[in-house]
Amino acid sequence: MIKKLNIKQFIVYILITAASLTMIMPLLWMLSASFKPETEVFAFPIQWIPETFLWSNYVHVWTEYPFLNYYINSIKIAVAVTALQVVTCSMAAYSFSRIQYPERDKIFFGYLSTMMIPYQVIMIPQFMIMRNLGLMDTHLALILIGAFAPFGVFLFRQFFITIPMELSEAARIDGCSEFSIYATIILPLAKPAMATLIIFTFIASWNDFLAPLIYINSEEMKTLQLGMRNFQTLYDSNYAQLMAASVCAIVPTIIVFLFTQKYFINGIATSGLKG
Repeated sequence: MIKKLNIKQFIVYILITAASLTMIMPLLWMLSASFKPETEVFAFPIQWIPETFLWSNYVHVWTEYPFLNYYINSIKIAVAVTALQVVTCSMAAYSFSRIQYPERDKIFFGYLSTMMIPYQVIMIPQFMIMRNLGLMDTHLALILIGAFAPFGVFLFRQFFITIPMELSEAARIDGCSEFSIYATIILPLAKPAMATLIIFTFIASWNDFLAPLIYINSEEMKTLQLGMRNFQTLYDSNYAQLMAASVCAIVPTIIVFLFTQKYFINGIATSGLKG
């Protein structure tokens, strides 16, 4: 019985390792290609370790293109959207989970149902609103459309309902206002949910291509995802420099994950158990 169980575990480990290698292989190929000459990027069989590391690909990315400007624009938008979502989603979730009022749950599930609406459906109404507000070709348009998210409200609400109501009731008896209870008692306990939302929101905003493509026209306002299109033209593409730019582009997302991973798994586990 013990021998059979060990074989099962061995097979599971083999499958997990194979799946992990499959998922990480494109990342390794991107990293390898970023150090190669253009003529060797698609050479077959793949030479994973270049004979000569071509650091000039990274130099060209930062000197021949306004890459730093793209980088700053993306960081500004991603940080603003993430911060606003943490505030708006946590406040809405506090209302849906800790305050009693008529038809609260029906309103919440009605709001939650908007998660099923594809972005393509609301894309044109959003565009018309932003155009009427005079926010075309501005970062504010991207920040406003990303400031609210039903998923974030759901995530925070599922975490808030796990916190005993006695904490809020004791604070009310001591004279605390609802905002004071939210800001000083409930929100500090929601670090796992906050870390989870920060990771999801930052990565989604950082990698967003469609919304900047719709709202941004000028070169100086472009985000990293739009700017990287400059590495590809109608007649030519520099894939080695594009891979170098891609390696630089994933650095902020890795940093965000490393700083928040301590609470990430706990946030996923505790936010999805109670309905």
